[in-house]
Order: sequence, then C-alpha cells, then structure tokens
Amino acid sequence: MNWQKFLVYEFPKMLRVNQHFDNPRVQNLERTLLMELQRESIRSRVCTGDRVAIAVGSRGIADLQLIVRTLVHWVKGRGAQPFIVPAMGSHGGATAEGQEAVLALYGITEEGVGAPVVSSMDVCQVGSLASGVPVFFDKTAYQADVVIPVNRIKLHTDFRGEVESGLVKMLCIGLGKHKGTTTLHSQGMDLFDRIIPEAGAVILRNSPVKFGVAVLENARDEVARLVAVEAEQMIAREKDLLKEATALMMKILFPQFDLLIIDEMGKDISGDGIDPNVIRRGLPRRGEEGSEPQRIVVLSLTKKTKGNAFGIGLADITTQRLADMVSFEDTYTNAITNTVIHLAKMPLVMPTDRDAIAVALNTCARVKPLQARVIHIKNTLSLTNIRISESLRQQAQELQNVEICGEATEMSFNADGALMST
Repeated sequence: MNWQKFLVYEFPKMLRVNQHFDNPRVQNLERTLLMELQRESIRSRVCTGDRVAIAVGSRGIADLQLIVRTLVHWVKGRGAQPFIVPAMGSHGGATAEGQEAVLALYGITEEGVGAPVVSSMDVCQVGSLASGVPVFFDKTAYQADVVIPVNRIKLHTDFRGEVESGLVKMLCIGLGKHKGTTTLHSQGMDLFDRIIPEAGAVILRNSPVKFGVAVLENARDEVARLVAVEAEQMIAREKDLLKEATALMMKILFPQFDLLIIDEMGKDISGDGIDPNVIRRGLPRRGEEGSEPQRIVVLSLTKKTKGNAFGIGLADITTQRLADMVSFEDTYTNAITNTVIHLAKMPLVMPTDRDAIAVALNTCARVKPLQARVIHIKNTLSLTNIRISESLRQQAQELQNVEICGEATEMSFNADGALMST
C-alpha cells in the first residue's frame, strides 16, 4: 500500500514489569454476603411469599454468578420467590432476547443461579425529575414485591460526580431499559452528576426497591468488599463507597508515556470498552493521574462484547481484525441511546497489528520509534503484568510498586503481522 512507504518499521525493545497494588480481598464470599443479608435492617425486608426481582447488569463483575446464586439461595430461605431481571439499559441490542443472552455469558441463567431470568423491555413511569423529565423503571421489576439491584461501585467512564457507576445508576439507567436510558441521556451526560441522584431518589421513593448489594473490587479484579445497602441510605452510602472503590482502582503507574497498545476492548471490560480512567483520555483528569498518551492503539474485541465496539472512538488506530468483528447495529444502538456518538467513531484501520503499531510510532510528535515510551496492556482491567519499552526503564526503577521482570526483548509479530506475546 502506498502509505506504507512513508513508515519506518522500527519497534522498541520491551520489558515485562509487575505493578503492585494494595489488594484487600473477601476470603469467603458466600459467608460474607450472608452475614450482610442477615443484618436485621436487611433481613426484615424480604418476607414469606414475596416475589423478589434481582437486578443484574452487563458488566464483568468478579464472581458475579456466585454472588447472585448466594443471594437467590438466601431469598428462597426467606420463603420468597426470586427471579432475575436484566438491568442493562439498551445493551444486548436493546432487545429482551439480547439482554438475556448477555446475562447467559456470565452464567446468569436459571441453571446457573437457581432462579428464572425474566427479560422484558417494557417500562412504566414512576415519577419525574423537577424539570418534568419522566423517570422510567422496568415494569416486571416494578410489579414485584421487592427489587434488589446487584452492582459494582466504581468511577464512571463518561462523567464525574459524587455518585457515578453503581446501584443508583443501575436503578435509573439499567432498569430504565431503552426508553428510560434514552430519556435521561437526552438531557446530556454533562448533567448526570445531578440527574442520577435525583432520578435515583424518585425511583427509591416510588418503587419496591428495598436494598441493594454493592460490590467493590480490588486492583486484581477480585471482590474486595460486599455491602448490603438499605434503600433509604443508598445514595448517601454510595458516595462513601465510591471514594473507597476509587482508592482500590487499578491504574497505569507510569506518569508519562507516548504510546499505549491495548490487546482487547469490550463492554465486559468497561462501559466504554476501554476505561477512560485508565487510558487518561475522554474525562477530566486529576493532576496526580499523569499525562495523556499521544497515541492509543486497540488491536481486537473480546468475545463477550458480541461485536459492540462502543468506545473505539477513544483510540487513534485499530486493526482490520477488530473492524471485522464489529456489530455496527449494537455499537450504534449503544451510542445513539446514550448520545455519546463520538465514542462509536472508527479510528484509522490498519491491515495488521504490525502496521497499526508502526503508524502510531511514526506519528508520535518529537520522538523516534526506537526511543518511544510504549506501554502494552491486555485490557484496562488487567494492569498487574504489563510490558514497557526500554526507554521507560528508568521511570520503572524510580517508581514504587513497580518491579522489572527479566531483560528486554524484541517486539515480535507472526507471519500475519499479529503482535506476539513473549
């Protein structure tokens, strides 16, 4: 191809390094969750004969199947009748069948957790914001006696606020289904720091949500804490839990680098496929987070994302391999629903990994390819074992919690131009 003659195909040598994080972990998940559920303020909220809707989303939460199965078992022990409702807004192609299929990928099936999955896109209006904007809620869940959302608390990928991704947002967006999601997103994500708590308060007043199960994860994507949160305390408690979750978050410890290579992205990794909080792009950053890389290359999609490449717009360059995996129907549905359409834009598409990385290295300003500061990660959830270029060796030696493992080796590609791990 003509553009290839303008490139220098030189690649820096790479080092393996380990990043070390504080990783508290729940040792006995079932016992810990049952202890939370047996607190009197929680236990009394589920009674004999109650129909209990357990809301489960589309995120790749650690031990999700075990958490849900344990909750189902406890609900049955209270003499109640549990069932699962998908709480994922417009994911799964915004269809009932698609959302049920997404849950099945995580083992959330009747066989896997002991309760049937009841998937529907029907909603009912449960109130309005002060501005008059209607607030919608899953109709099947609304008709239950008890609703229990289960979700991870973490920084959101598209806005900043005291309440971001967690139980409250699941109530507003996840259980709002496509109609509720579209309605709230039409107000603009720049207002979500106010809209999410306000819509959450409307739902908590006017629905059978009795409590939620909050999951906090450590930097290794393991369960660090499980908390049962009473409905009337949910908004206030989530503010504190978000601060705790943020402190546990995995990150790239290197403050400055030129190129970030990401093996895979997907909705099971992050709501944006690639977590902006990790890549330092797409969100306002705090000063201690370091600088944004000049170039970001993404090589492939995960299987679990089922073609949804929402978030690919955060990358500068990608591969034909990734482009061939994209379901534009799912990607565009996601983008149109949440109104953040720039995240569905395709970056430069290169024939191979080798070409994509070469273009990135050749277009970094004020740096030659062999001297570029490069970081190579599997995805934005897997940051313990990463690869860095030789030019970052001194930074690695100066950083606490970074350990160099072995000697530098060539960045190598197979006969098809795919990047090989060594």
